[in-house]
Amino acid sequence: MGIFSSIKNAIFGRKDDETPATAPSGTFTPAGQPTTGPTATPSTAAAVSDVDVAAKLDAMPGAANLNWRNSIVDLMKLLGLDPSMANRKELATELGRPNYAGSADDNLWLHRQTMQELARNGGKVPAEFLD
Repeated sequence: MGIFSSIKNAIFGRKDDETPATAPSGTFTPAGQPTTGPTATPSTAAAVSDVDVAAKLDAMPGAANLNWRNSIVDLMKLLGLDPSMANRKELATELGRPNYAGSADDNLWLHRQTMQELARNGGKVPAEFLD
């Protein structure tokens, strides 16, 4: 799993916590009889587009002490992720900037791109984070 996936899961919730939509075809019942097709089960997870990213981040413990609205390092700290240069470089590569060097401009770009990618993935992101 990539760094952006970790960020997205920390905000939106983990995909693997959801109930699977279908069971694979050809599974067996407890009586040992094969099933004939997929078995549907309802999903209980809320839609990603229902997540207000800023509200969720503001509600996290420690948010008042971190500058997550402007700092990629503080955003990652708030989410419990390692904000090391290596992880920021990996995130930048995932988001399309393989020549990330960790400069102030790079970090501003990385924060903005992270927020924009959260919006592209269905989160409600304040306009201040969008171009």
